[in-house]
Amino acid sequence: MRNSIFLRAMSALLFMGAAGAAIGLLSAQSGTIRFVPPDLEDTSWLQARREAQLKAATRASVFHDFQFTDRIGESGISFRHRIVDDAGKTYKAAHYDHGNGMAIADVDRDGRLDIYFVNQVGGNGLMRNLGNGRFEDITASAGVAVPGKVSVSASFADIDNDGDPDLFVTTVRGGNMLFENDGKGRFRDISAASALDYVGHSSGAVFFDYDRDGLLDLFLVNIGRYTTDTTAGEGYTFYVAFEDAFSGHLKPERTERSILYRNEGKNRFVDVSAKTGLADAAWTGDASAVDVNDDGWPDLYLVNMQGDDEYYENVGGTRFERKSREVFPRTSWGSMGIKVFDVNNDGRLDIFVTDMHSDMSEIVGPELEKLKSDMQWPVEFRGTGKTSIWGNSFFLKEGPGKFREVSDLLNLENYCPWGPSVGDLNADGFDDVFIASGMNYPVRYMVNTVRLNDRGARFMDAEFVLGIEPRQGGVTTPFFELDASGKDKDHPDAAGATGHVTVWGARGSRSSVIFDIDGDGDLDIVTNEFNAAPMVLVSNLSEKRAVRYLALKLTGTASNRDGLGAVVKVTAGGATYTKVMDGKSGYLSQSAYPLYFGLAGAEAVESIEVAWPSGRRQRVEPPITLNSVIEVREPEEGTKGQ
Repeated sequence: MRNSIFLRAMSALLFMGAAGAAIGLLSAQSGTIRFVPPDLEDTSWLQARREAQLKAATRASVFHDFQFTDRIGESGISFRHRIVDDAGKTYKAAHYDHGNGMAIADVDRDGRLDIYFVNQVGGNGLMRNLGNGRFEDITASAGVAVPGKVSVSASFADIDNDGDPDLFVTTVRGGNMLFENDGKGRFRDISAASALDYVGHSSGAVFFDYDRDGLLDLFLVNIGRYTTDTTAGEGYTFYVAFEDAFSGHLKPERTERSILYRNEGKNRFVDVSAKTGLADAAWTGDASAVDVNDDGWPDLYLVNMQGDDEYYENVGGTRFERKSREVFPRTSWGSMGIKVFDVNNDGRLDIFVTDMHSDMSEIVGPELEKLKSDMQWPVEFRGTGKTSIWGNSFFLKEGPGKFREVSDLLNLENYCPWGPSVGDLNADGFDDVFIASGMNYPVRYMVNTVRLNDRGARFMDAEFVLGIEPRQGGVTTPFFELDASGKDKDHPDAAGATGHVTVWGARGSRSSVIFDIDGDGDLDIVTNEFNAAPMVLVSNLSEKRAVRYLALKLTGTASNRDGLGAVVKVTAGGATYTKVMDGKSGYLSQSAYPLYFGLAGAEAVESIEVAWPSGRRQRVEPPITLNSVIEVREPEEGTKGQ
């Protein structure tokens, strides 16, 4: 367990909204640069960690002789994330600092995946993929900027089964928005007509077909009320957060239930939460559909950011039964992100959950980041802990409704994580993990985490090995400006300064997606940064070794067009690889993109098997072309499963 490095009082000070207790100064011709905290100027610990990780990698068997390079400059991506003041200048420990998601889809059906970035201030951005790692900004022509609103998450899904991805965006009290795609990458606002224009403190949004009628339904995740009715902002407007927003889970009057919407067809949705018994009031930030009991019906796992997670079992598409502690006796307490994948290629779908808030009871040094948290908050704030895990959790599936928690055995603990993106980064047939991490101002720099899967037995530390850390361009970024001699003289970060002060804080990622940006057959990573430009991390794996892969695009007929909920098995070189088409691509994100199967050294694909949401089962026989995108269309008739 972690020993205390900073006094508990420092944690209390931080999370009650006081910032700038410790500061660093640099003089500049245009004024003063102030680093908060001052240790941002000392990055020697990053080099020490790099050397240790590189040394450890020499003993690893998993392939790691490749690198990522940030190509944001060459990409043409012009988007830059901006924050509301309550995540910077007037910092409060509120849920604004959770930042924003991103999502990918082929919006104009040209065969290339485009990127949608979500923003707090200044509007969102849609970047069209031109090929070869180049993008252009088509936000204005597409009509999806969502100006004047504080956006949170993005989900691409074909709600009307017409073959193109539609877009749903959640916001903070600005009204959620649904955009219908015309098939050419231009979108029409149908929020009000669809009845999905809920106004509240929405977070993640998960499309899935809970009743298996072939239409995608929506589970809207609402956090809880963390803002007052007072507005502020210069050049934009946002709702000011409660000073005690981080304690909102203790205040029943701030409860905001999540909502299950049924797709009635013709782009109309109806709230069926009460009818189905799915009335969750936890401080939930995201969720995932997953068939926990293997009965063919998609269940829901909800990540609770200030309490234990919840699990609701789907009973025949008619109702949901809460079986949280029955199936998952102990879960992460401060969960943020979730991804379902088969870690060891045993054909069972496991569940990985990242926990940010447990880490925040105590700010610790880098040497303790891979240990579970030494919980410092009192029992009345976080419960007894009897059903809690103070850190990440990994539920290894051992049978229908049976899981074993193995996060530490797999080396999957890290510090201040948001959410995972999963993909086979080295194309060896085992899925790897990128975890967007870091708290930003007013806390120290925290690294993004990359773990390479060593044949399902353990994950290898790899962010420094692969060149993702240290970041190109340094670990700091400007956060806000102060007039230390005028209107901002009483700001904590203006203490001892005069004139113009630029406050710099730590860089950090909030969300990420993994896909092949440049069409060279290996997987790349794009992030949505907090108060900064994205990273476009391009892999050179295909230059280091021969890459064998298969990418599968599913097209449902009786099932929903995206095939969301389908389980796919690819057998190649005598090995079988299993993936679920759930669209979960990163924190606060759901995408419409092909399933990528790294095939190690396989010379041929023996078969593809698909268990469709409709219950139909399909087998695709050779010839199957390696290193290509294959469309698998659901047969009009087929073998029926459950």
